[in-house]
Amino acid sequence: MFQPVTLRAITDLNRPAVLGLRVAAGQEGFVDGVDRSLRDAAEHPELAPWPRAVHAGERPVGFVMLADGVAAGNPDVPWPFYLWRMLIDGRFQGRGYGRAALDAAVAHLRSGPDARELVTSVVPGEGSPLGFYLRYGFVETGEMFDHERVLRLAL
Repeated sequence: MFQPVTLRAITDLNRPAVLGLRVAAGQEGFVDGVDRSLRDAAEHPELAPWPRAVHAGERPVGFVMLADGVAAGNPDVPWPFYLWRMLIDGRFQGRGYGRAALDAAVAHLRSGPDARELVTSVVPGEGSPLGFYLRYGFVETGEMFDHERVLRLAL
């Protein structure tokens, strides 16, 4: 049964459960895990990381991290608003939590005055989340970011 989804700060209370989240078998090559994501956030404060646990009711089911207001000219992330990481634990996929988490992240961006688009990038290939993002409304730009295809969502 679908539970309401909220995005919550990662605290000492939910951190162990959030760190235990894993994508389904075969998806590991498409998204880095939570531990790596939190390390990246700590190492790159200039990217304005906004990491959040995706909760369904009281249970953590996923993780999302935005680069939320990157300064112009940043050589690592050239867009102000970037969906840096998103995963739903393999046990909870196919239940609408990914779409609901993305809805909540988009709502967060829309609540501010400056976000006009959300950019993300995906590794292409069998099992890639590309289809999910295209169904959501992202469009391919034709650009590559490292080895990933760049997608944009108008806000």
